[in-house]
Amino acid sequence: ARGGVSCKKKDVLRLQYKEYEENKTALLEGLSSAINFIKEQCIYTSVDLPYTSQLIPLSVAFAIDKNLWFNAKNKEKLTQWYWCGVFGELYGGANETRYVTDVQGLMRWTQNDDEKPDTVERSNFFATRLHQLSTRNSAAYKGVMALILKNHCKDFISGSEMDFASYVGEATDIHHIFPANYCDKEGIDSKQWNSVINKTPIYARTNRIIGGYAPSKYLNSIEKNHGVTKDKLDEYLKSHLIDVDAIRSDDFATYFTNRAEAIYDLIERATGKEVAGRENANSESVDDVIIEEQEI
Repeated sequence: ARGGVSCKKKDVLRLQYKEYEENKTALLEGLSSAINFIKEQCIYTSVDLPYTSQLIPLSVAFAIDKNLWFNAKNKEKLTQWYWCGVFGELYGGANETRYVTDVQGLMRWTQNDDEKPDTVERSNFFATRLHQLSTRNSAAYKGVMALILKNHCKDFISGSEMDFASYVGEATDIHHIFPANYCDKEGIDSKQWNSVINKTPIYARTNRIIGGYAPSKYLNSIEKNHGVTKDKLDEYLKSHLIDVDAIRSDDFATYFTNRAEAIYDLIERATGKEVAGRENANSESVDDVIIEEQEI
């Protein structure tokens, strides 16, 4: 746009074909690099992508200078920016202005550590928000699952790490750790057992074996019928941020609290920012949270 940087629809329509031709290759390469970056964040399918809109500034950043992000420090900054966008839930509305400010901010940030992009500055995640997430309708929900995958989580039975090949090949999906049927029978609040805190990526075959049984029962079955030692199974459970003692004794309350704390830690490491209100989150009602899940 004349007189400044803008990417509103009118500015895109004003572009000349020659300008498109001159930049087409760089933009396509930028998109390809952005997709590779997304895979590195353990986001493997389109349904698991937190924001399609955030691909735009990400692709542009790579298109401007892909070698810039080969620098380790700059790559860390780009990664922090990405997760701040996801957990700040900042790419869910009209984003044309944010595209510009973030791209310009990212470029400045590579030159000056104090020049953080607007998305990094504004990103804020409240601990009670985690309790409210229950479906893929929210970017933060998808972000939590990706961070668990980045934690090198392993299948409960095979012990295989859930990388791209196994995630897709084994028809992996997000399932309850304390099964829904068991929780219903035990009178556990559905707002707890159906939250992201009680979910994790699980292979389809493994989920069928888990069924609706108490955790102590399905863990015993895995050891007895599938050749997994107790020590190995404990290792696999820990890779999903699961409190081993609590799950083996069917202690949902302890398990739930400790897993929430572990997920807060993941979010803080990814965003470089503290999760607000985590010290009181487990004592507050999900009904008190005013942010609602919205389709993205």
